[in-house]
Amino acid sequence: MIAVARLAIVVGIAGLLPFLAAILGLFMMPAKSVAIIGYFYLYSAGILAFMAGIYWPLAMQLENRCYPISPLVTMLLSQVFFITAGIGLLLPVTAQIVLYTLAYLGLYVVDARWMRVYWPAWYLKLRLVLTAVVLLCQVVAGTWFFMAHG
Repeated sequence: MIAVARLAIVVGIAGLLPFLAAILGLFMMPAKSVAIIGYFYLYSAGILAFMAGIYWPLAMQLENRCYPISPLVTMLLSQVFFITAGIGLLLPVTAQIVLYTLAYLGLYVVDARWMRVYWPAWYLKLRLVLTAVVLLCQVVAGTWFFMAHG
């Protein structure tokens, strides 16, 4: 495995730690659950926006080349996910739960279905694992919130 792949694995796993810490915090400090849920979705929005940002440099590399997806579509996809991340912060927690879960799932589907020709093989394997953990955290946080707050 090349050095970039190893670095991506380390950084990707490190990026999961705040998600996992928030889930742990919900169970260990239920009195702070409102603050923890707020932090969880703020971090979730930030990571979603960060992941959407990968499409901009890709779009610039696609200019004047023949690929299945145009630079315009690639940039628009980036904006859709970025704006979704921002709008989610304005919504009530119940809507954030659904929105961010669907957005992370959608981002992976876009990568796996349409963007896979641009990424090295190891990247999609890493993204699958990272996305699965994030989706699991979204489900756990949402379930915990509904159980605690009806």
